[in-house]
Amino acid sequence: MTLPTFDSHTPIALLHDCPAVLIPEGTPVTLSEGTAVYITQALGGSVTVNVNGNLARIAAAHVDALGMEPDRGPAQGDTSDGEVDEGLIWAQLQTCYDPEIPINIVELGLIYRCEVVPDEQGGKRVEIDMTLTAPGCGMGPILVDDVRGKVSTVPNVSAVAVELTFDPPWNSEMMSEAARLQTGMY
Repeated sequence: MTLPTFDSHTPIALLHDCPAVLIPEGTPVTLSEGTAVYITQALGGSVTVNVNGNLARIAAAHVDALGMEPDRGPAQGDTSDGEVDEGLIWAQLQTCYDPEIPINIVELGLIYRCEVVPDEQGGKRVEIDMTLTAPGCGMGPILVDDVRGKVSTVPNVSAVAVELTFDPPWNSEMMSEAARLQTGMY
């Protein structure tokens, strides 16, 4: 993603109307052209902005309203053998970020299972079990859609099934050591 020059204290006026989602409730909104926003996080293609004291997530498809170009995502590997490169799946998962925490969902420990299985049509289906840091988070469906969309771009993946589970409940011990150090939760 190409970012304009900014800091979190300098407002950016939206170049055109833009769909967004309020954080943490997950309510869709439209931000109007000219609205002043402050970028708080620009990771994984989506951008979190502060608008009138509220956080909102702008999806990668709409970052042009901020004067940005969409992120191209991780590089794709050789797919001529028809197999699914599990490393590319994990690379895509690492581009999915909690919109409030600048750490990807893999490092946060939100992915409980990721498996490639044959589907009924002879393709390769990716099954993912994941959780959220808080069960009542309204951003759950947005994160699930982000995971599904990004993993579906991996070559030779015919379908992606994402199951949101809260068993076992997430806790900070599930985070990578680097994530615990970054957040001070060690």
